[in-house]
Amino acid sequence: MLEFEIIQNANPMTEADRALAFQNLGFGTLFSDHMAVIHWSADKGWHSAQVTARAPFSLDPASSVLHYAQEIFEGMKAYRAADGKVVLFRPDQNAKRFNASARRLAMPELPEEDFLAAIEKLVAVDRKWVPEGNGGSLYLRPFMFANESFLGVRPSKEYIFCVIASPVGPYFKGGAKPVKIWVSEDYTRAAVGGTGAAKCGGNYAASLIAQAEAGKHGCDQVLFLDAAERKWIEELGGMNIFFVFNDGSMVTPPLGTILPGITRNSILTLAKDNNIAVQERPYAFDELQADATSGRLVEAFACGTAAVVAGIGELKHRGGSLTIGTGETGAVTTLLRDKLVGIQTQALADSHGWLHSIPVS
Repeated sequence: MLEFEIIQNANPMTEADRALAFQNLGFGTLFSDHMAVIHWSADKGWHSAQVTARAPFSLDPASSVLHYAQEIFEGMKAYRAADGKVVLFRPDQNAKRFNASARRLAMPELPEEDFLAAIEKLVAVDRKWVPEGNGGSLYLRPFMFANESFLGVRPSKEYIFCVIASPVGPYFKGGAKPVKIWVSEDYTRAAVGGTGAAKCGGNYAASLIAQAEAGKHGCDQVLFLDAAERKWIEELGGMNIFFVFNDGSMVTPPLGTILPGITRNSILTLAKDNNIAVQERPYAFDELQADATSGRLVEAFACGTAAVVAGIGELKHRGGSLTIGTGETGAVTTLLRDKLVGIQTQALADSHGWLHSIPVS
């Protein structure tokens, strides 16, 4: 396991400025004083682990990430309970998924213990940046990119792993109100054999034009169909999706071309805890339209680290729009969200061992 050098920021944000900034938290616009950094090279492996002042990187114009996009990332949160205790939610799963993404993009895997140590040490140093209550949390962004200077098409021989932290409020500005979704029929996110199951920047870049299209139609997010038939529902631009039926059962698209969300996996477990039957199976957009029209489909929700769980009130598409159930966040969505958030904030018992405490430094 790597030893981390801790170098304190000589010019941290003042307590007064941070308190003022915390009064109006957005998402991903405010950053803590420090970052964790580890370097990798073909001859040394992982080395030079530090927690140091957050600062820009200096990149050569020929850095391979700028040309061949070898870049992956994760998203996770640190939460503060009423007693001041700070915890991470299932960080071991983020470590595993990070390495799965690394394998897919021909990048070196970071030992899980070093991934977790980088997170722990950064949060310990910037503990005061974890908001208290009101739906706030410290969003953590571990990422890795290729930084060897060369223009040949091959995996890089040098990489930088880094973790930055951002105190955040709710992902959607409307809070807990249901969101509107645009169904993209022109653009797709991933195909079989592609990088859909990897958390790489290119997947998100490819989704931005569809997200912009959604915005033009007054929607909060975009829903993608499969690339082969443009028939099967896959996932949103940055979240997984679930559907709830009038018999209390649920359906969610299967893994393969979509990201294996940690929140998605947690929802599956919580559904089982609450005797809610869930099928992971292909669900066609035509089937959804028929179910929404007949009243069989009564709820839908999106889930992910950033937004946690967000009810879906309306789906818009080229042919018109569909109201899901009453158009409001439904009872099953609310139940599962409350269970998940309750565990994350330690208001409910963590019977699955999902929480990971940050030691006081």
